[in-house]
Amino acid sequence: MDAQVKSAARVLELLELLGRATKPVSLKNVIDELGYPKSSAHLLMGTLVARGYAIRDENDRFQLNPAHRNGPGWVTGPHAHLIEVATPVLGMLRDRSGETVMLGVLNRDLRLRTIATCVGTQAVRYDSPLSGSVPSYCTAMGRVMLATRPPREVDRYLAGERIIAHTPYTVIDRGILKQMIVQAGRDGYAVSDQEMDIGGSGVAAPVSDASGKIIAALDVAAVSSRFHIDRDRIIAEVCKHARILSKNLGFHG
Repeated sequence: MDAQVKSAARVLELLELLGRATKPVSLKNVIDELGYPKSSAHLLMGTLVARGYAIRDENDRFQLNPAHRNGPGWVTGPHAHLIEVATPVLGMLRDRSGETVMLGVLNRDLRLRTIATCVGTQAVRYDSPLSGSVPSYCTAMGRVMLATRPPREVDRYLAGERIIAHTPYTVIDRGILKQMIVQAGRDGYAVSDQEMDIGGSGVAAPVSDASGKIIAALDVAAVSSRFHIDRDRIIAEVCKHARILSKNLGFHG
């Protein structure tokens, strides 16, 4: 019992350390701060990463999963593994584009949930908090993932969703939306140009797991003026990095 209580206390201390940290911490930082043996610290941090409570970056530094700090709830199970594998790819794409990068999945009701972000390096940039549920019909990530679903599921979603104009540019005709979703499937990417927010544009490409199933979408969200100037390059980078992430998840198609 004592050993179990001690282990539980160490996990809580690690979460508290990550929660108050203002920047990613190294394993050495953890050992110095909490006095744990190196082997124990390594195993405990690995467990937190595997369960989705923490994120490890390309420099082997750790931080609390932003979904737990600011978001609507805990990200566990398959999404935790997805975030762990995706994190370095999000950073690569952010560095290549300079823009904010997001990773999203569909909820059971086919609405969009953003589960990870990597904020752009531009002085003026698009940013968005992690979301529990937003409409798929007017987002690039939502459209590109809807394109992989059976037509009857798409029809059911569009019939049940409250279709409203978030901006003057939001497409609200259900027939046109269905055509745009089908086109996204043909193109391998989708674009949302100021349909959710004035001045913000995004392009997304699908991400596959090892079996070839589309499980997520990778998105670059940019200030619209920059997106319009650099549209073709941004689309190419998003598609390229979505393929890299799919490969890292085990897909070799």
